Amino acid sequence: MNSFLLNALCIQVAMCNFQTVKDAADVAIATMHSGIQVSRVELLDEVQIRAINMANGKILPEVPTLMFEFIGTEAYALEQTLLVQKIAAEHHGSDFVFVEEPNAKEELWKIRKEALWAGFAMEPDRQAMITDVCVPLSRLAECISVSKQLLDASPLTCLVIAHAGDGNFHTFILFDPSQEEERREAERLNHLMVHTALSMEGTCTGEHGVGTGKMKYLEKELGMESLRTMKRIKVALDPNNIMNPGKLIPPHVCI
Repeated sequence: MNSFLLNALCIQVAMCNFQTVKDAADVAIATMHSGIQVSRVELLDEVQIRAINMANGKILPEVPTLMFEFIGTEAYALEQTLLVQKIAAEHHGSDFVFVEEPNAKEELWKIRKEALWAGFAMEPDRQAMITDVCVPLSRLAECISVSKQLLDASPLTCLVIAHAGDGNFHTFILFDPSQEEERREAERLNHLMVHTALSMEGTCTGEHGVGTGKMKYLEKELGMESLRTMKRIKVALDPNNIMNPGKLIPPHVCI
């Protein structure tokens, strides 16, 4: 892209508050389905916003929040922003703000970039079980809502953040590693989130990968025949089993 086009591009960042996490997710879904060109859509729940306030001395409303980024010519970016503002208003959105000034944009996105560290600052004696699931975009609002009910009912502090434009969302489950009861509770919540996503035609992980932690869910997600096929390919390409041995494919899968 030549320098003229680069200089002509405008990046606009917007943020909006919602009464419920479902309202926020519904706006993300409606925005993507409308064809509006959004480069980023991030959802932060009220617990995450509370952590950001505590960690950074901010006074943001502690409610589910959506953040957007639009890229295009100045007129185009503004047009897309106003269209999203209209969609947000239809789903009980409030306090819709958008900025173009570089320092203001950087300050807004800093909220998202430092989300995990804000959680640790809120409970510095805790570790985080970081997990994620992914569902078809049309099921995102339902999946987050059901998961939030499970997470909010737990004695552990759980923060939710989502790449709401692609159906993928993460949870930071804070627990005391010296307390076995808390570790088991974190694992229980992870398990419930995965099965909720699978029941909605989703997957056990969107970004973090299967590895050893989630391979126990693959048989339910993919079926045994698919796992056997995967193992045959693995054996053909890696006959000495030196590439990530013991990961991804459950050990009981035979070919």
